[in-house]
Amino acid sequence: MKGTVGNASKKKKISLPKPTWPAVKQYVRETDKWLLLFVVAASVLGILLVFSATYADRGERLIPRDALVMMIAFCLGIIACMIVSSFDYEILCRLWILVAIGCFLLMVITLLFGRALNPERPDARSWLYLGPISFQTSELVKVGFILTFSVHLDLVKEEINKFKNVLLLCLHGAIPVLMVMKSGDDGSALIFLLIFGVMMFAAGLHWAYFAAAFSCLLIGIPILWYTGIIIDDHQKARILALIHPEEYALNEAYQQNQGIVAIGSGQTVGKGFMEGNYTQNNLVPESQNDMIFTVAGEEFGFIGAAAVVLLLGLIIVKIILVGRRSKDMSGYLICMGTAGMIASQAILNIGMCLRVLPVIGITLPFFSAGGSSNVCVYLAIGLVMSVYRYNQKRPAVDFRIRRIATAFSER
Repeated sequence: MKGTVGNASKKKKISLPKPTWPAVKQYVRETDKWLLLFVVAASVLGILLVFSATYADRGERLIPRDALVMMIAFCLGIIACMIVSSFDYEILCRLWILVAIGCFLLMVITLLFGRALNPERPDARSWLYLGPISFQTSELVKVGFILTFSVHLDLVKEEINKFKNVLLLCLHGAIPVLMVMKSGDDGSALIFLLIFGVMMFAAGLHWAYFAAAFSCLLIGIPILWYTGIIIDDHQKARILALIHPEEYALNEAYQQNQGIVAIGSGQTVGKGFMEGNYTQNNLVPESQNDMIFTVAGEEFGFIGAAAVVLLLGLIIVKIILVGRRSKDMSGYLICMGTAGMIASQAILNIGMCLRVLPVIGITLPFFSAGGSSNVCVYLAIGLVMSVYRYNQKRPAVDFRIRRIATAFSER
């Protein structure tokens, strides 16, 4: 009896195994921490630059409105990035038709009900107003285009150089370009065109097609210039201002001339945060937006301007590396499209600030003021991080059924 009681008291306790990697820990482990660090650093620096550029016009506000909007957009963007990256991008790619329809309808709504943000450009009806909130729809459509076009390219990857497929791909690319141009946002239309070219190149389109396109461009530019079909007088003046800045010093060249002087005045280390004469006295038009690079150059000098370029370069290179490690074509092209979007905007914006490219109204990703542009660029980063997460070797889920069954049998 004593032995029986003793054995009964020594029954083994059954403890079900806990999961090795809870969802949150697994997400953190699989996240591209370097890319996240680079984009957060860029956004923090961007918020500081916008804060300085708009501080003099804050009125009674503790924080200038543009800086506050950017802070909110940064927080929403990070949340959106985390949500998108938690989904397998292959699932999102399967929904490409819904994404394409949604983007098309969004642009139709913009063409019908869009309004101009700048009273001086009433033709640029590229914004939707939802009460006190304004949203530039082309920023969201960029992300949708990268996703849908990557799927389209993946579907024809083996036969991409067939003329029929090239025509259909060009039609796919032309739809958003023409619709965005119709809304009056020529700058974004150019970005769509550059994203299209980068993704076609990354997908392996034969060089002969690029040569043909370049030849058509050379022939078409003089025709467009003299007929004024696409290039109007205002756009011509912006281009001519690069060649003859003295003749346009009081109008088209004024913004760039002021920006160049502001950047040069910063020299090596800059005049200090919120100490720039041109920035604090609003001598550079749109310094918080298209000309944000001038704020970095004036207040932080060559070091600050180089930091902006370095951060953008690191982000672009990291995205390309993620794409090169993708196991499939669609993931690779999503990364190439996102890198192309950020690189093209950065080159055009900084080139505009340095007066080597005409003023075209392109924001600098992560740095320029704007809610919709900052949130949407984080959506694109979320897609890249999804490619990174779902191209890693994941540990097999071990439910330890045999161990549990053994424990019950011993009971």
